[in-house]
Parts: sequence; C-alpha cells; structure tokens
Amino acid sequence: MTTAAELRSGKGHRDENFPVASWLIDARNRGAILVFYEFVRVADDIADHTSLSERDKLDQLDRLERNLLGQGDDNREAVALRATLSERSLSPRHAQDLLTAFRLDVTKLRYKDWDDLISYCAYSAMPVGRFVLDVHGESRATWPANDALCAALQINNHLQDCGKDFRDLNRVYIPLDAFATAGAAVEDLGKDHASPALLTCIRQVAARNAVLLRESDPFAAQIENTRLAHEVAVIHTYARRIVAMLQARDPLSERVHLSKAEFALHGLTAVLVNALRRIGRASPARKPQDARG
Repeated sequence: MTTAAELRSGKGHRDENFPVASWLIDARNRGAILVFYEFVRVADDIADHTSLSERDKLDQLDRLERNLLGQGDDNREAVALRATLSERSLSPRHAQDLLTAFRLDVTKLRYKDWDDLISYCAYSAMPVGRFVLDVHGESRATWPANDALCAALQINNHLQDCGKDFRDLNRVYIPLDAFATAGAAVEDLGKDHASPALLTCIRQVAARNAVLLRESDPFAAQIENTRLAHEVAVIHTYARRIVAMLQARDPLSERVHLSKAEFALHGLTAVLVNALRRIGRASPARKPQDARG
C-alpha cells in the first residue's frame, strides 16, 4: 500500500511564495503551524500528482482524513497533526476544509466566474489563516480580513502558475467569464508567451485581486499577538508586490516572483512600518475566545 509520504513532491515550506511560520512567529506556535503545513503539503502533492488516477488520488485523500480523525495511523503527517490538534484542543475542521479543496482539484478543472473561484478559496486558502489565528488564540472577528488576504494569496498563485497548471494538469483557475470578457481562449495558456488578449485577462483578474487585498488592509492591526501581526504585515506587503508584477509582466514567459533581496527588503520594511503603527496602541482587555467549531 502506497503511503502519502511516498507521493511527496519534495517541495517544502521554504519553497512557498510567502513566509510559512517564519522566525517572526513564536517557536511553540511555529511548530504547530509547520505540522499543519506538512499535512497540507502532502495532500496538495497527492492532488497534483501526474501519474495517479483520479480514483487513487481521492482514495489517498480519504485515507488522510480518516487518519486525521483517528481511524488508522498509515500517514505520519496526519498522525502528527492529530496529536497537535489534541494537545491544543483544536478542531480538525480547517484541515478537513482543505481536503475538500484538494478533492475539488482532482475533480473540477474549470471555474465559471469570480464567485465560483472565491467559493473554492473558502476551502483552499481561508482555512490556513484561520488555523494560524486559532493557534494564537485570536478572535474570530479577524476572520473576514484573514479570508480576503488568504484568497488574494491563492489567486496570486493561480495567476503566477496559470501556464504550468494548464500544461501539466489541464487545470484552469482563471474564471471562464474573464477569458470571454478579454476575448482570450483557455488554450492560450499553453503557449510560450501570453497573447495580448490573455495578458488583458490576467491583468483584469489581478486588478480584482488588488481589491481583495485592500479589504484585508486592517488585518494586521486587528491581531493581538504582535509577532503574528508582523508576519501578516509582511505577507500582505509581498502579496501587493506580486499583484503589481502580475499587472506588468507575462507569467508565461517572465519571472513573477520576488527575489531574495526583494523578500528581505520588503519584509524588513513591513515589520518596521507595522511596529511603528503598534507603538502606543491601546491594548483592549482580551475578550473570551469564541467557541471552537
């Protein structure tokens, strides 16, 4: 029996387009987030595996969920997350939502419009930030801003990888109505360079994503934990830079990622700006935490 670990791509948290539990996060919380990340990473690798059948992928994802819920110990990532959730009295709901997204990745290859894509992000992206907030004991009042930022990060990634996703997996996240509005064709994603119509399509989606980022502007200020607030400020800054790149570059033929120098410069700037904003910030009495779902 093949285990999920044997299907790993080799990609780790340092290969992502944004920080995953960076040094800004307290060590104990960072450990819990990385356990969650490893579970998500292995599920993602299963959904993206190029040689597994649809049925095999779904079976593997179902087995991960059973292990997460205490039914078997086949997959170490699921067992490790199960233990972490138990230790912290956290629900498996966020991880289960992500498994729903990975099942969609296996079975759904097109999205008809923006609302359809956002519905996918509600499973594929928003639960990640919600889990991090729960680990830190933050209020659920932060969830709307979290959801906007996480969806924007996901859509940035969709646009950055639009050519690769189409060529390797026949998967297209750019909404079909966006292609129609711009006069582009889905098949344009298979070319070495984006056509003028496809560039218009990508840039229109990126512009809509910029609106999502503006909706998440208050997020860092809503967070009580200062180190987590810094992390969110950094991620938000990176996301805005990527949106700007997507509005100016061709993701089929040009690099649409931050360099190491840009990561360092924009990250440090974001931390400094956020720290200045928090100086003298009144610290309201913490309200009792919402019940966990």
